[in-house]
Amino acid sequence: MSHTVDIPQSIKVSLRKFRFARRNEGSAAIVIKINKQKLIMEEVEQFDNISIEELAEELPENSPRYVVLSHALVHPDGRTSFPLVLINWAPTSSEIGLLTLHASALLDFQATADVSKVIEIREGPEALTSDVVDTRLLGK
Repeated sequence: MSHTVDIPQSIKVSLRKFRFARRNEGSAAIVIKINKQKLIMEEVEQFDNISIEELAEELPENSPRYVVLSHALVHPDGRTSFPLVLINWAPTSSEIGLLTLHASALLDFQATADVSKVIEIREGPEALTSDVVDTRLLGK
C-alpha cells in the first residue's frame, strides 16, 4: 500500500505515550496536522485536562486536523472510563487540496493511532461538544 503522507517515528512515539498515560479526570488530546509541502504529519500540540468545548476553540476554523482524544466518559451505571476517540476535524471552509490529502491519510493515521471510534466534525467549533462525544461513545 502506498502512503500519501508520512507518519514520522516521533508522532508514533507521542501517540504511544499518550495512549498509555494515566488519567483520572477530564479530557486530554493530541493534535496532529499534515504539512502539505513536505507530505508529513506533524504534532501541533497536546492538551491535558481540557474540556471538549475548550479544545474545539483551539482548533483552526479552516484547516483540517486529526485529534486523538482521551475523554472522561461517565457510563449509565456510574463507572468512569477514558476511551480514546479520533476526531476527524475537517471544516468545510478548509482548502480543498488539504481536505483531500487529509481524507486520504485518515485510515492510515487511524491505524497508527490504534483508535476504533471516529467522530467526523465538519461544521466548526460549535459542532464539537461534550454531549456529541458522549452520545457517540455511548452509542446512543
